[in-house]
Amino acid sequence: MNEDRIQGKWKQLKGSIQEKWGKLTNDDLDVAEGNTKYLAGKIQERYGMAKDEAEKAVDEYNRSL
Repeated sequence: MNEDRIQGKWKQLKGSIQEKWGKLTNDDLDVAEGNTKYLAGKIQERYGMAKDEAEKAVDEYNRSL
């Protein structure tokens, strides 16, 4: 799923994202509003991942949609 489609379906995806990455807050997701780079940055911050690892996790999630 590309980033435009993710932004369009953001409200529906927020629950799924929060299930996968429970450390993300509603505020994190509200600010992200479908921005996958921001989302990866927040995942990196909350989970202590390397940048490339967080981006890969978000990319894998996007492909699973």
